[in-house]
Amino acid sequence: MAPRKPKSAAPPPARWGGLAEGATVLVDTAPFIYLLEDHPVFLPRFLGLFEAAERGKVRLALSVITLAEILTGPHKAGLPDLAKRYETALASRHSVVPVTAPIAGLAAQLRARYRLKLPDALQLATALDIGAAALVTHDRDFSEVQGIPVLTGG
Repeated sequence: MAPRKPKSAAPPPARWGGLAEGATVLVDTAPFIYLLEDHPVFLPRFLGLFEAAERGKVRLALSVITLAEILTGPHKAGLPDLAKRYETALASRHSVVPVTAPIAGLAAQLRARYRLKLPDALQLATALDIGAAALVTHDRDFSEVQGIPVLTGG
């Protein structure tokens, strides 16, 4: 009888987007909306990130810009209670980063350099200001950005 080959260890689970354990990432608006609305097409692209955050493997941050954009939908639909639930859920689980004067100044530079819309420039500036390991978005406007990984979930 030939000697048994040792079983190889199963590979470690893939890290979403190659993020290191404990990394903080700034998440743009769309991925959060996909999660909150259980979007059948786009949520699967980002679900691993949210699962990693639930397991404590990564930390998620969002800017007040993201919070305002997320809350607009429920308010537009006349659902202020839903908006409050979203706000409470997001603020209790993730770091909500305010726009400060240094972030605004950096956003102006980034807007000029990359020709970004103001909300996108503020998102990028916020990610850079907090030292995020990456910016997670579903927005293609960030394709020219250098200096921080921009993860699009696909």
